[in-house]
Amino acid sequence: MGLLKKTDLVLLHPPTVYDFREEPILWGPISDVVPSSFIFEMYPVGFNSITGCLVKNGIETRVINLAYRMLTDSKYDCRKVIGKLMPKAFGIDLHWLPHAHGAIEIARICKEYHPHIPVILGGYSATYFHEEILSRYPQVDYVLKGDSTEESLLELMRCLMTDRSVDHIPNLSWRAGDGLIRSNPIESPPDAADNHYNDYLCMFRMAFKYMDIKSQIPFIGWWKYPITAIMTVRGCTQNCAICGGSAHAMHDLCRRKRPSFRSPEKIIQDVKKMTSYTSAPIFLIGDLNQAGEDYASAVLEGLKALKPKNDIVLELFSFAPESFFKRASQACPNLNFEMSPESHDEAIRTLAGKHYKNEEIEQDIEWALAYGAKKFDLYFMTGIPGQSYDSVMDSIDYCRYLMKRFDSRLMPFISPLAPFIDPSSLVWDNPEKYGYNLFYKTLEEHRQALLQPSWKYILSYETHWMDRGQIVKATYEAGRRLNLLKMKYGQIEKETGECTDRRIRLAMDLSERIDRIVHEEGDTERRRARLMGLKKEMQSYSLSTICDTKEIQWRVMGRRFKLLRILWDCLFAS
Repeated sequence: MGLLKKTDLVLLHPPTVYDFREEPILWGPISDVVPSSFIFEMYPVGFNSITGCLVKNGIETRVINLAYRMLTDSKYDCRKVIGKLMPKAFGIDLHWLPHAHGAIEIARICKEYHPHIPVILGGYSATYFHEEILSRYPQVDYVLKGDSTEESLLELMRCLMTDRSVDHIPNLSWRAGDGLIRSNPIESPPDAADNHYNDYLCMFRMAFKYMDIKSQIPFIGWWKYPITAIMTVRGCTQNCAICGGSAHAMHDLCRRKRPSFRSPEKIIQDVKKMTSYTSAPIFLIGDLNQAGEDYASAVLEGLKALKPKNDIVLELFSFAPESFFKRASQACPNLNFEMSPESHDEAIRTLAGKHYKNEEIEQDIEWALAYGAKKFDLYFMTGIPGQSYDSVMDSIDYCRYLMKRFDSRLMPFISPLAPFIDPSSLVWDNPEKYGYNLFYKTLEEHRQALLQPSWKYILSYETHWMDRGQIVKATYEAGRRLNLLKMKYGQIEKETGECTDRRIRLAMDLSERIDRIVHEEGDTERRRARLMGLKKEMQSYSLSTICDTKEIQWRVMGRRFKLLRILWDCLFAS
């Protein structure tokens, strides 16, 4: 029924690799510390804003999370679904490079079934590679560039629906009727983020309209753990060397001169709405302190008046004063924090673009826990500038020190910088300066890399301190040691820890077996046949390899969904 309803734009979220169900690939722990699985089925938060903007302006829009549907239903026929759709245009996100294969292949399927329906790509990676996309892949007609494309997409849809010229639309690159590629410059994005939406109600209405709730689910397990995210900022003040969303990358790629902060009033409105729909955690994306003490205080004062019962998660990009933790604890009874120092080594951390000391990390942890934080997540990484194998193990020793000093509310993690270096990040633009050797630079090279049999070979880089094999070995060994420490200090149950330990050891063994096949088999068909024999193991050891999914989760404080309120607002709210 839902497939036949009138739709102007269908937004499709692709899997990492389109035919991942058929390909033998050991993805490893690349997604262990994010909610989604190894195919990164979580669609961009920007889908909410885009959908809210278009629907409010009369453009009927639908989101279909193809990655999630294909992951959770082995019989889900992506081609059949696309073949039945008849929108005015298809939109596909190519935000992060792990979707390089899936995005282009989904576009190909759209064109195969609907040669006259335009296909639009958008996102950071689409922005960076817009010329290659339009010159190399005829299945793509338009690329919208930048980090704020709502208004440009709205105007593009109006033009496509009325057969008007698109020449005037900012941020747009396209293949013209004469076959030549045209590219309008990226306009500096607006300073005010209040024009953008954190519009979950629009998504709920969409699910009811098309009778297709599954297609809006953002990641596997969300129905039981419906965490929501609220964007507080577009852009960033920080210059982390590996980040494609850093101040450097946003300036070069999206022409964003400064971050755009959502007003405290709008943030509080967003939180209030979400607490009326669910008792699940709410993640405020972006460090509130980026905009200054007055801004952070205004947001926290608004939360204090609201008194949310949900777990609220705040990010820390750098050292925060005690007053911040005191105000935050008064505002939110169920408060949690996230911080990513990347390494225990202050020199390595500085090279990676983070400028705070260990004593400041420890002081913030102490204040957060003293003021009643329910959980403090601390993230370390393998594969960053200046880091050797021994340095990775030293980071685990630092975790031991922290776990011994603080109670079990402190939860450290370690994960690989994988699979790719972000385009326009400082490392991408200056690999030698940061000690990197990049194997892939074009979009097509990244697409082909995603088809390699192991995350070792998918990795787009090595460093002067570790080759790809050492990065893989360091990641598994560090994960194993940290898991044992979590058992010792009571962060996880013994049964969970023992299960994770077995999985890590089996994953390490599987990685070595794949290496042997790659090195022994020169014949492509024989190699694939042997790899296909390991396919079930590959998928099994690409989920929750170095930590259990529950470790990264916060609490659901009551009913997951307040269905009567959602239904009421879907029917009557403006």
